[in-house]
Amino acid sequence: MTKKTFLTKDKAEEIAAKYGTPYHVYDEAGIRGNAEEVKKAFSWNKGFKEYFAVKATPNPFILKIFMDYGFGCDCSSMAELKMAYAAGFAGDDIMFSSNDTPAEEYEYASKIGALINFDDITMIPYYLENVGELPDTVCCRYNPGGTFSLSNGIMDNPGDSKYGMTKDQMEEAFRLLKDHGVKHFGIHAFLASNTVTDEYYPKLAGQLFELALELKDKCGTDISFINLSGGVGIPYSPDQEPNHIDRIGAGVKEVYEHLLVPKGMDGIKIFTEMGRFMMGPYGALVTRAIHEKHIHKEYIGVDACAANLMRPAMYGAYHHITVLGKESGVADHKYDVTGSLCENNDKFAVDRMLPEIEMGDLIYIHDTGAHGSAMGYNYNGRLWCPEVLLHEDGSFSLIRRAQTLADYFATFDCFPEYSNMDRV
Repeated sequence: MTKKTFLTKDKAEEIAAKYGTPYHVYDEAGIRGNAEEVKKAFSWNKGFKEYFAVKATPNPFILKIFMDYGFGCDCSSMAELKMAYAAGFAGDDIMFSSNDTPAEEYEYASKIGALINFDDITMIPYYLENVGELPDTVCCRYNPGGTFSLSNGIMDNPGDSKYGMTKDQMEEAFRLLKDHGVKHFGIHAFLASNTVTDEYYPKLAGQLFELALELKDKCGTDISFINLSGGVGIPYSPDQEPNHIDRIGAGVKEVYEHLLVPKGMDGIKIFTEMGRFMMGPYGALVTRAIHEKHIHKEYIGVDACAANLMRPAMYGAYHHITVLGKESGVADHKYDVTGSLCENNDKFAVDRMLPEIEMGDLIYIHDTGAHGSAMGYNYNGRLWCPEVLLHEDGSFSLIRRAQTLADYFATFDCFPEYSNMDRV
């Protein structure tokens, strides 16, 4: 089976001629079209806001695109907070959902007015001791424990997750926060990752709406918003049925009207924090075939490696591959497509049936728009590749340059011979 690319061979070669290979490339038209669909799907909720999960694609040029749709940023670290703020986000356009959080990160989040999402009840006294007065609006993260199941089986195991508070802790946290002057409350939960089913958000919403009713009754608190977080996935394999965001939005609306509206809580805002769904299909890693090896198996070596895309090596994750210019070719050759790291798991594909690959062919690795470049690292001294944005008119621009050896060596400035390293 095949998957459609958003880049032709000619355009890929044009980008390669300017920036070399490998490179990550993002499809602005696809990103914008998807953002419109998300906004439309939840337009029934007057306070809806998508907080893009910055960790998925931490690039200010991408964040700026989402700003055009009134979206915010979901941040989990100092670097992400500062990136979002530098891009123009501030106040409640930033949700700070972190864990094991250093005091200086809470201080900075407070300074820029970000919404604080407490992962654990112990972080409340920690915040009070290290930062001081709490803001008027605060969110708490919920973990119901056990397993999370849908009609197609168990999706994930929240009971093994390090995130969130128990129901009893949520009640205790709300009372504590209320005693310290907090006036408005949010509830947040993330119970399953990369779900490819329209059932996930509506079922999660039902659990959180019921919790909101219970907490309001027991604590007398104003529930301002409910954050469904992320977890809405994408079909990495071409035989998977994609999520339908219109059906997902309609499903959440149905539960909202069934549970909250009759209780007079129809002012509650719905937030989401999607990363993979917002960006995954709209990015690709383009790499060139530079070696072939014929031993016990057939190998194609490319100029990218797991340092540029970790998911296949780390998780055994599937990413579809297209040989650009050979989209209609017969997939009658079985290859392992590999990178250059000194690790045997540095493979983008294992026993993959593809058209015959010749040296110099461009290999298009699909669905790297989220958790692709973001998970880059420097093992073996391999460097991060550039990121390119393909604009709607067919032009393109560099949105992150390639890492250089000077960048890699820069943190060795404590080494006496550091000044000579650029000469070796």
